Amino acid sequence: MSNSENSATIDTPASLATIASYGAGKFLAEFLTGGFAALVFKFYETEVGLSAGLVAAAVIIYSVWNAVNDPLIGFFTARPTRLTARYGRRFPWIMAGSLTCAGAFILVFAPPAGLRDVGLFVWFLAAICLYDALYSTWELNYQSVFPDRFRGAGERARAAGIGTVIGVLGIAAGAIVPTFIIRYGDPGSYALNGIVFGAAAIALALLMAPGVRETPAMIRRYVDQEKARVEAPSFWKLLRQAFKVRNFMAFILLYFFYQSAMLSMTASIHYVGDYILGRSTTLIFAGMLAGALVSVPLWLLIGRNVRSRQTLLTAAAVAMAALSLPLLFVRTYSGFTLAMFFWGLAFGGFWLMMTPAMADVIDEIVVLSGSRDDGVVLGFRAFFGRLAYATQALSFWAVHSLTGFAENPRSAGALWGVRIHLALIPAILLVVGVILFLRLNTMNADKAVACRQELADRGL
Repeated sequence: MSNSENSATIDTPASLATIASYGAGKFLAEFLTGGFAALVFKFYETEVGLSAGLVAAAVIIYSVWNAVNDPLIGFFTARPTRLTARYGRRFPWIMAGSLTCAGAFILVFAPPAGLRDVGLFVWFLAAICLYDALYSTWELNYQSVFPDRFRGAGERARAAGIGTVIGVLGIAAGAIVPTFIIRYGDPGSYALNGIVFGAAAIALALLMAPGVRETPAMIRRYVDQEKARVEAPSFWKLLRQAFKVRNFMAFILLYFFYQSAMLSMTASIHYVGDYILGRSTTLIFAGMLAGALVSVPLWLLIGRNVRSRQTLLTAAAVAMAALSLPLLFVRTYSGFTLAMFFWGLAFGGFWLMMTPAMADVIDEIVVLSGSRDDGVVLGFRAFFGRLAYATQALSFWAVHSLTGFAENPRSAGALWGVRIHLALIPAILLVVGVILFLRLNTMNADKAVACRQELADRGL
């Protein structure tokens, strides 16, 4: 490739407005995930009367569906369409998926009146599978934009820092907004909450649009890549290539255990509010938000002296595991709020480093494969993120069965069960994830820099 052709494929640094708009997608993703994960198990188990076993069964089937759904969506949405030359390969899918999944979110929390047992189970399963297919359509394409749009280490750090602040606000909103709307014992309030989430999601999708709009250079790189292909890569070839990259597997496993821990903790807090404290959990979630926001400048300061994102990611995960344990023993509302504040300090660091660390891994895969076919890779990441829902559902079902939650949710045993899936299970999951990550990961700061330089030299 000549110098003139190479320069035509180089983006100018993104503006602050573009980065903020891209960050709106972080808000949207975490807003929907938080609202879904924190409420869905409790809603179907305690509000509409589906047994914990059937709720867990539906979530497990949904996870199996994801094993096929997410990687295939990543593969097919990465193919050229009639809109590619004008809008890029990702932007149309991001907008179409984000706007439609907003409506599907409402269906999850609005089962028709009178449904029981098998009918309710079928509705739940169909609704979450539809919602997830639409969510995956936009979210994995959204994730694919980051390593292609923000290509320098400094730009990625800036985008990650701003995105972390915006994303943490999305996590907080997903957790806190329902506390103002839902009323324990009133299923209709959950449907109203779903409508609020759906309307907010549409507004956020429109705010996100400028930040995920692909630049002419991004479109040019992709069009040139497609023209140079002798044949289109198969789905299985791309999947095998991803499996062979040791650092990808290391990241994916850590991400899975982190996501499982996060879902278990956030979903447990509503059980804490309903059965242990007997009041709204607004301030508890606000404590987590405050800790995460306070932590961002602290982790950025630490990052100036520690070059490896992988090291920082590991440190944050270890801190999250340790700071989960106090939640086993606190008894008061203020105690839970303070414990969640300190947990948020560690969580903010993990969240800050997660996207840049994944971008480094994607860079390595592109260097090894010679093309930017990251749809399948990110689809596989999305699958592991959804598989975490099965982990959460199974652990809740097992703990509730062993502690007699269905018979008496306020018994001493049942309340200890809530604390176990609030604190102990997340701590164990994070420790396992860190151990596997340390055994597999070979990515370091020097290797990440070398990959970025090779991508620039090859116009990728």
